[in-house]
Amino acid sequence: MSRIGNNPINIPAGVNVTFENGVITVKGKLGELKQEIDAINVKIEGNIITVERASEEKEVKSKHGLYRALIFNMIEGVSNGWKKELELVGVGYRASNQDQKLELALGFSHNIVMLIADEVKVETVSDKGKNPIIKLSSNDKQLVGQVAAKIRSYRKPEPYKGKGVKYVGEQLRKKAGKTA
Repeated sequence: MSRIGNNPINIPAGVNVTFENGVITVKGKLGELKQEIDAINVKIEGNIITVERASEEKEVKSKHGLYRALIFNMIEGVSNGWKKELELVGVGYRASNQDQKLELALGFSHNIVMLIADEVKVETVSDKGKNPIIKLSSNDKQLVGQVAAKIRSYRKPEPYKGKGVKYVGEQLRKKAGKTA
């Protein structure tokens, strides 16, 4: 039994949700998102959405909580948006952006240039004496997480000094170095 799937979803003011032909569409002040849904029944009554299983098969049970979480994330995204912040820790590590083009200097022989999807807003902050920060925001939670993970994959934080690209607020497990 899915505990998450049984929870109802409240629709905030200013958000419009429709479910037609197996596609749920969520519109809000920050944009519009669509998601295909199969094997699950979605009921919209007033400002409450309930997600119910069509049958008790194993595949349907496994999708119950998934689709409820996806719908909730879509509603949250079009009303408030999703944000991720990455911090570049290391000497000489820099980040700059021009529109959707992000340029990273991460200690390689060349700079890394990334073209970010138009749905994701990119902002870089470089204050003197502080580590550079990359701010990503969008209404699509999956897309923001994927872009952030891609940027982090270029130089993951290493366990001895903590140098690399890390999420703001991430706690790193540091290892002790060699002892003489």
